[in-house]
Amino acid sequence: MSKRYTITSALPYTNGPIHIGHLAGVYVPADIYARYLRLTGNDVVFIGGSDEHGVPITIKAKNEGVTPQDIVDKYHAIIKQSFEEFGISFDNYSRTSAPIHHETASEFFKTLYDKGEFVEETTEQLYDEKANQFLADRFVTGTCPKCGNEEAYGDQCEKCGTSLNATDLINPKSALTGNVPTLKQTKHWFLPLDKHEAFLKEWILEGHKKDWKPNVYGQVKSWIDDGLRPRAVTRDLDWGIPVPVEGGEGKVLYVWFDAPIGYISSTKEWAKREGKDWEPYWKDKDTKLVHFIGKDNIVFHCIIFPAMLQAEGSYILPDNVPANEFLNLEGNKLSTSKNWAVWLPEYLKEFPGQQDVLRYALTANAPETKDNDFTWKDFQARNNNELVAIFGNFINRVVVLTNKYYNGVVPAPSELSKIDQETLAVVKAYPGVIASSVERYRFREAQQELMNLARLGNKYLADEEPWKVVKEDETRTQTIMYVALQIASALATLSEPFLPFTSEKLKGILALNENVNSWDEVSEKDILLPEGHQIGKSELLFTKIEDETIQFQLDKLEASKKANEAANKAVEPQKDTITFDDFVKLDMRVGTIIEAEKMPKAKKLLVLKVDTGIDTRTIISGIAESFTAEEVIGKKVTVLVNLAPRKLRGVESEGMILMTENAEGKLVFVNPDDSNVANGLQIS
Repeated sequence: MSKRYTITSALPYTNGPIHIGHLAGVYVPADIYARYLRLTGNDVVFIGGSDEHGVPITIKAKNEGVTPQDIVDKYHAIIKQSFEEFGISFDNYSRTSAPIHHETASEFFKTLYDKGEFVEETTEQLYDEKANQFLADRFVTGTCPKCGNEEAYGDQCEKCGTSLNATDLINPKSALTGNVPTLKQTKHWFLPLDKHEAFLKEWILEGHKKDWKPNVYGQVKSWIDDGLRPRAVTRDLDWGIPVPVEGGEGKVLYVWFDAPIGYISSTKEWAKREGKDWEPYWKDKDTKLVHFIGKDNIVFHCIIFPAMLQAEGSYILPDNVPANEFLNLEGNKLSTSKNWAVWLPEYLKEFPGQQDVLRYALTANAPETKDNDFTWKDFQARNNNELVAIFGNFINRVVVLTNKYYNGVVPAPSELSKIDQETLAVVKAYPGVIASSVERYRFREAQQELMNLARLGNKYLADEEPWKVVKEDETRTQTIMYVALQIASALATLSEPFLPFTSEKLKGILALNENVNSWDEVSEKDILLPEGHQIGKSELLFTKIEDETIQFQLDKLEASKKANEAANKAVEPQKDTITFDDFVKLDMRVGTIIEAEKMPKAKKLLVLKVDTGIDTRTIISGIAESFTAEEVIGKKVTVLVNLAPRKLRGVESEGMILMTENAEGKLVFVNPDDSNVANGLQIS
């Protein structure tokens, strides 16, 4: 074990709330790891913070007509509160707009600048003449040269994942004005990654071949094998940390350069508050540095940031970067812009007190080595069939029976049977089993072992049947319940990294809050809950989630899908131009539907009687999938009355009612707003 641990989690952009993709990919596994290390007695600092200088933030600010500071202040508060309510146990959650971060990032840049670690180059960058500014990567869209995606950004194609420069795009366009940008010369500083290629090959490809996850190692190897090139560390923007050297006027530090330094500045902020020295957590070789990120950040944390740290010279390098793959939602890629997501603030509001259910479901289905899919049905099943039926059921039975038989006092055991001894020996082994998985960043596997301990408890009770034995052998029943309570006590401790709210509640039920066992004590102590100890009354740890609750969430997603389809629906092009003489041939009148019935054996057709003001006529309309017959009676409508009659299923239709579709694809009437408009009036 290391002397101390510095754990970082990717800094989320403050241009929107947190969703389940962020949680599954980064924050839940990081929190499990940090909580486990604290329980095992380690010196841990778990660092987080908001990334407030990304171009997506400036885009959102422009779209909403506010300042970037307004955007980051709003979402930093939302994100920070969500993390706190969800139980992500940061030792410090900072923000990159904080003065301490500006100072730290500026000093870091200046150190590398003074050491000659940057290359200064004048290059041609895309420039929007209409907006009168250089275009940052996310302000440029165009066709990806690798896969042909026509909506690639200037820094990355989100379809194929290729990292790009804005000038690589085919047919680039400004996202600000839609104009085709021009090339204009500008000066910037570059970090020559090629200079660090030999070091990176030795450190990663040789040094971490066996202990880094295959998905991480593979992506890094691909980048290095392709040959590393200099990468700009400054940008022509007015939002960010000003470049702190002569000639840097009007330029800021590129966000990928300043954001990871946010880990260091957040640690400084924590150390200052706690009266500690921050440097050992970043500069002592006995410290283990671990970055938790998603796969889209692998290159930055495994190549670029280590190159920056190595160039600076006084920092340690990450021991591991256990990046996860992506989490999809109901079979589709998560998309914040399309509202195809489960947002954490909404979940906390709609599932009060059920933080651990989401933590459990996300960990059970974590995208540790490949993309995985979150579904609401699986979420429901995990809760009902595992948390309620296994974990909750075991605890409830133990607590209820202890209160029923012994008024909540832990009974004294008699001689332990072979099955008792074997069961308690297995309980002692679980901390080591779970720890082995956690320390190899296999959190899904670790949680499964925790649930296996609950299964062990259920099996023990089912096999020993204390509710039957109590009628014949009270002494044996006391021993059975004593053993079961030891299992419950072990679960109270070992569940804390995975189910912190449940663990706290269970400790309360077992009255352990003042004398909680440590992780190692579960392995070492023969008695976790001593005889004579008074426990509390039974409380349900988990409750069943009903079908209606899940259907509500599915309906929300379906509404998002329909809204996206409507938004992406191409507007029909204009038809051929007609003359005024053509138009006046159309005789459109205001009418009222006075009768309506379904056309037999026709899914889409309603047979309508319409008062057109000049007569009452039959019109057959294909609106039955959008309206019932009862709904349309009395409706004012616009009728094309001089359309040639046409027979449909043996019924003659004498006109046409004007309709269109709304955003959800539902038919709506094109009709006069004023209900006082008389039938028969012409529309011209």
